[in-house]
Amino acid sequence: MEYALITGASKGIGRAIARELATRGYNILLVARSEDLLQQLANEIASRDGVSTDWLALDLSLPEAPQNVYDWCRAKGYDVSVLVNNAGYGLSGPFEKYSLPEHLNMMQLNMSTLVGMTRLFLPDLHSRPKSYILNVASSAAYQALPNLALYAATKSFVLAFSRGLHQELLKSPVSVTCVSPGATDTDFPNRAQIGEKGMKAAEKFNMTPEIVASIAVKGMLAGKTEIITGFINKLGAAMAWLLPKTVVERTAMKIYE
Repeated sequence: MEYALITGASKGIGRAIARELATRGYNILLVARSEDLLQQLANEIASRDGVSTDWLALDLSLPEAPQNVYDWCRAKGYDVSVLVNNAGYGLSGPFEKYSLPEHLNMMQLNMSTLVGMTRLFLPDLHSRPKSYILNVASSAAYQALPNLALYAATKSFVLAFSRGLHQELLKSPVSVTCVSPGATDTDFPNRAQIGEKGMKAAEKFNMTPEIVASIAVKGMLAGKTEIITGFINKLGAAMAWLLPKTVVERTAMKIYE
């Protein structure tokens, strides 16, 4: 029996992707920290869509987390054919606002856990007739972003890694897709401690997690390399490429200062 595994699945985009995949008949494995939310979602999906579900509550920012998730799947006999690396968070404000351990923890979750999950599950994904990896980046991946400097850099890594891996695996059964959402109605701004000006700017263009998940899953199943959700976010990525970098960066800095 084949499963879709989603990290960061208890809230926001991860939860919406889990629901979207379940409506398409995938059995669902949910991984995040919140045991109560995972159990509620697993029960809801199983009842509504008639698919098998299971969940694992753990801190994905721990270095050993990818191995723990993989070992759990092996012990349970779960064959993963869709891997969604969604878990991640941001820290806003001046770089020096946060301690080195805080920065390293974000880098561990946003980059190292994603790479670890991908590397561990990839041999199994190769054994399926068709399988998918969906990595969640951000519209912040397309430019340097003052006051979200390290977060944007981690998402640029996710985008570059995903695009490179997509090409490496082009002739294999494994398709790699990177989705870059912009402002989305999730808990991200609160955890990232986005200021009032940034919150108001985001509210003007917020997309729902459900719309983002629908676009992401459709693109993944179509074998797309890269997806930017929403016209405004596509326009922003294009402008970041066309305009002088200093102009783009200073404009962004005024939003997040």
